[in-house]
Parts: sequence; structure tokens; C-alpha cells
Amino acid sequence: MLSENRILEGVKSGQLKNKTAREIFSILKLRQNEKKNLKTLLLKLCDNGELFKTPHGGFLTPEQAGAFRGTIRGNERGFAFITPESGGSDYFVPHRSVNGAYDGDTVLAVHVPDTKDEALVVRVLERGNKQVVGTLSKSRNMTYVYPDNLRLPRIYVPNTLISGAQNGDKVVCEITSYPSDKAPGGKVVEVLGEGGDLDSEELSIIREFGLEEDFLPAVSEEAERASKAPIVLDGRRDLRSKLIFTIDGEDTRDIDDAVSLEREGENYILGVHIADVSYYVKHNSILDKSAYARGTSVYFPDRVLPMLPKALSNGACSLNEGEDRYALSCEMKFSKNGERLSYDVFKSVICSSHRTTYTEIAALCEKDPQVCRKYGDLTEIVGGMAELCIALESRRKSAGEVNLEVKEAHIYIDNDGEIVIPTAERNIAHRIIEQFMICANEAVAEFLQSKGAPCLYRIHESPAPEKCEKFADFLRDLGLTVKLDYDNVTPKDFRNILTESQDLPAYSVINKIMLRTMQKARYCERNLKHFGLASECYCHFTSPIRRYPDLFVHRVIKCVLDGKSFERYAQIANMAGIDCSERERVADEAERKVDDLYKLMYMNERLGETYDAVISGVTGFGIFCELDNAIEGLIRLEDLPDDAYEFFENKFLLKGRKHSFKLGDSIKVEVADCDLGTMKVLFIPA
Repeated sequence: MLSENRILEGVKSGQLKNKTAREIFSILKLRQNEKKNLKTLLLKLCDNGELFKTPHGGFLTPEQAGAFRGTIRGNERGFAFITPESGGSDYFVPHRSVNGAYDGDTVLAVHVPDTKDEALVVRVLERGNKQVVGTLSKSRNMTYVYPDNLRLPRIYVPNTLISGAQNGDKVVCEITSYPSDKAPGGKVVEVLGEGGDLDSEELSIIREFGLEEDFLPAVSEEAERASKAPIVLDGRRDLRSKLIFTIDGEDTRDIDDAVSLEREGENYILGVHIADVSYYVKHNSILDKSAYARGTSVYFPDRVLPMLPKALSNGACSLNEGEDRYALSCEMKFSKNGERLSYDVFKSVICSSHRTTYTEIAALCEKDPQVCRKYGDLTEIVGGMAELCIALESRRKSAGEVNLEVKEAHIYIDNDGEIVIPTAERNIAHRIIEQFMICANEAVAEFLQSKGAPCLYRIHESPAPEKCEKFADFLRDLGLTVKLDYDNVTPKDFRNILTESQDLPAYSVINKIMLRTMQKARYCERNLKHFGLASECYCHFTSPIRRYPDLFVHRVIKCVLDGKSFERYAQIANMAGIDCSERERVADEAERKVDDLYKLMYMNERLGETYDAVISGVTGFGIFCELDNAIEGLIRLEDLPDDAYEFFENKFLLKGRKHSFKLGDSIKVEVADCDLGTMKVLFIPA
């Protein structure tokens, strides 16, 4: 009997390899009434990507044809790149070879002979974008949706399918067809609001990244039920009499970590106490499945899309001042030099004595009289925390920690509803919490590793050799003497570069380029160490309200503490690491895009104002300049004072007849325009 499997096995075995439909019909000695069925099966096998039809009509498996599966990364100028599913370097796809594939599509492609890395798309296997978010452009006869993702084509929408949207509205458009000779077709399924409006634009980004705003009723109901459970000791260590408190930003939405410090002679006893979210969110429950699907909370200047419903994230799991809470505690003993002498991980009940802010703790460290009166019981403890923090920083510096100084804008909405973007700063309180959380994360990772238990390690692999070589070339062009073994770069190598360059004008840019040189941290069931922290063993334990990997780690810890089997977590660790890393990537991109939107709206209210800036990027089409509050804008080539410039790419230099602009130079700029289409702030020299 003729079947897909019979045809596929015949091609694989060689019997039908590279044979045309007519030849296959003859070889298999099929009856005349099976001719149509053969063509249908061949077409289906090609659509599924299991067979590939050659230009002369023969059929091969993708492997026989030298074809591979991959994901398209489009470019607004028409060309694309393909990332192979099997790994390895990307392939370049010129516009003529894209063959109807768009950004995000899964495709079957072949390497073009006699080229190094060029590929040809032979079939689209799966469309990556079923819906797009964009702006509706309506004329008398034709209506199109222009996607916010500039790498996607415009979508034709009949006027009968625009759902009442007006010209210029932001909409969600479902793609319904992919004609080979014209724009894809679609229909409007949601009208988000007027284009250019902050709320509409932010909602567009939320839709673009497929983020969930609300919880299903069953998820919210389960969270409400769980949150009402009374606090009982039940064998937990009672820490409610200890002086434990929280340190967070003024606008923090959920509080999942608290700290304590005591002295034992010259040693410090540091306590890091983390909300026991796993008590309320049971493995494989509706609530857990929802949390896993989200993977992480997503934070925007005006709202948060939480991983857990508010009954837990802002209620029962939040370490609110004066309220008893379940926790997992990690107590660590440190010498006065910051060496960890011992640690203990256990279940506890705590009661936070104070909810403090970074600003208040920094003021306490500076002996501010007003804050000292408010927190008299914390004055000595906070002084000890600052001492321990400095000792820990010193040890990490010696170990080679790559402590990058990359400015990040802190954007928030004030009481009047105005966007506020202050000058970026980081005080001693931020450093205290950062060091204490790193210590707890390392201790917990070592604890699980010592027990042979599964863990989602937070890993940061060594930079790729080719990226290290480019980074070294960049540094040499700046005049730095660099000796790197590209195949065996160590954190200390990078730390030394930062130390040597800290007085250079281009220091902030060196930090940025170093960040791009390093790999992105991710979650993994195997301990592959953390390059940036120069840490041998590291995981995420301290934020289970907002990160699923921390919740995973908490569950395994409790299995170990309770003497229960952790086998089910070992079975899912690999996939959990992959999924959680992907959800984190999506959240990061969405947060970055919303931040860019707020920066744009903020600067749009300041057209004509002048600022001091530093040149943070030099290109053939202009220079990028960064303000003290981390907002970056572009001065286009045509807006620079000379008529003609020569671009020296390796030296990050634009050289004109009278003026030159290079990386790290100071410059005074004027805000000229804000382009919502490209999400760019445009400057001109002041």
C-alpha cells in the first residue's frame, strides 16, 4: 500500500533517491489510479520538510540535499540570516534567496555552493508570526498594517476586515494568507488605540511579545485560596524575634528578600531570608503551570506583569513589614576579610521589622541624623553590613569578578503622572544587597551540588574566541596594550582591562563593548560556572516571586531538607532551563523596548533643550551620544558641521576637514526630534 513512510524509506535507502514523481511511479509499479495519491503524498512530505524537491524534479531528504532547518532573522533592507537548529554559525541569505520567508519563520535551506556562508531558502516550514502588531494606514481603495517589527512586510487588510479601526490606529492583525507575488493578507482582531499615544504604544509592545496581562479565573482563585493559609511553625526555625528587615527601591512592587546581620567575635553571621513561595505554589498545579508559562515577572515604568497573582506576589509571599511569613533562610558565617567559613540552609518563619529603601540605607551609612533617628535599631547593623560588603567586594575583585559599569536608566512615573528619568546612580545600599544575594546564591548552589540534587544553575560561559579577538583589536586601536589567549580568556583578564582603562574617556564604551563580547547568562541543569562573577558554582535562589528558576531551586532544597525524592525535578531540569532562559530573553527585550518608548516620550517634551553627553557609538551614518541619565540619541551624518567625513571603523572615528568625532569624546547636544517609527532620539550638535 502506498504511504508516506514507504516513499520516505525508499528515498532514504537510495531506491527512490533523486527520482522524479514519474520515475517513482514507475519504480514502485503503481496502478494508474494511484498517480494522484502519489503526488499528494510527495507534496505533503515536502510541506513537512521531510523531502526536498530539486530543480530538476527529483526528491531527496534534506540530509541528502545538504539542506538544514533553521530560523530566519530578517532585516528591514530585505536580506536575512538563518540560525541552524543544529547549531553552528549563521548563514547569510541575500534578498533574492529569501523566497517568501519572513523574520521568525522556520525554514528549510541549502548552503549555496562555492560560497562561505550563503544560503538559499527552499521552503517555509512554519510561520513565526501568526499575528503582528502595527499601525493601520487607510486610503480610499487600499488598507495596510505596517508592523512595528520593521523586519516584517506590510499586511494587506480588506476594508471589510478592519474592525472599525481608524487611520493611524495601533492594531493587532492576524495574518490569513501568504500570496507568493504580493503582500500577505490579514484581518484586524484588536484595536489598541491611537498611534503615538503612550498607552497605545505600550500595549502594542505587550501584544507584540505575547505577554499576559491577566490571569485565568482558576489561577487567581487558586492563589486566593492558597494565600489564606495560616502561618504555623510546623518544624520550621522561628526567627521572628531576630532583627530582620528589607531593603528595596521606593517603587518596588514585591518584596521577596530580607537580611539580618549579627556579630560572633570578629566574624559576621549574615542571614538572607527569602519568601517561601513553594509553600503556596505546588508543583504541577494550575498556579504552577501558569507561573512556568510566564517564566518571569515583567517590569515596566507604570506597571508590572507578575509571574504570580497579586494575592501571592503582593500578599502572602511578600515580606511585608510586621507580618509573619514563611521563608527559606541561608545563614552564612564570614571572617572579617569576607571569607565564607560555613553556611546553613533551612526553613523558617520570619517577621520583617522594617521596610527600608536603598536611599535610606545609604543615608544611614552616612550617619544622616534624621534617618538615624527613624532607624536607631539599625544604625550599628547597617554599618557592619557596609563593612562586610566592602570585604566581599575586595575578595571578588581579587578573584577576577568582571564588574561592569554600564549605565541603565531608572524610569518611573511620579505622583503627577509625569515620566521621571534621573541621573543614573548606584549607592552603597545597592552594593550591599547585590553582594549578599550573590553570597546566598553561591551557598545554595554549592549545597545542592554537594547533595547530588538537581539544580537550575545560573551559568555564564566564557566568551567566544572570535569575539575576544575583535574586542582586543578594538582595545589596541584605543592605544591599550592587550595580551589575551582568545581560547582561554579568564575573568581576571577582563578585570585587568577594566582596571587599566578606568581613566580613559572611552571607559564607559569599553564596558559596553565588553558586555557585548561576553555571552549571555542562562539557566542550565549542568554547572558550567559563571564567568562574569568569577564564580565556580552559582544559581538563582533569591527571587522566587518573580523568577521561576528560583522557585524550582526552592522546591529541590525542601526535598533535600525533608529527605524526600527529587527525581521528578531531575527529569524536567533540562527543559526548564531552556524554557526559563527563553522567557527571560523575551521579558528583557520587551522591557528594553518599553524603556526606549518612555525615553522617547520623555525627550519629546524637551525638544530644543541642551545637554552634556559622551559619544557612545560611531558609525558611517552618524554618532550616538549618551546623556548622564543613560538616554542615548543619534546625530545624523548630515547634521554634523563638515560637508564630508571619512569613517575609520576600527578606530571608531569620523574625521572631517575641520572636525573629528571619536568614541568617548565629550559633546554638547540639542534635542532635535524623536522618531517613533525607529524609536530613536535625534540630536544635533549644540
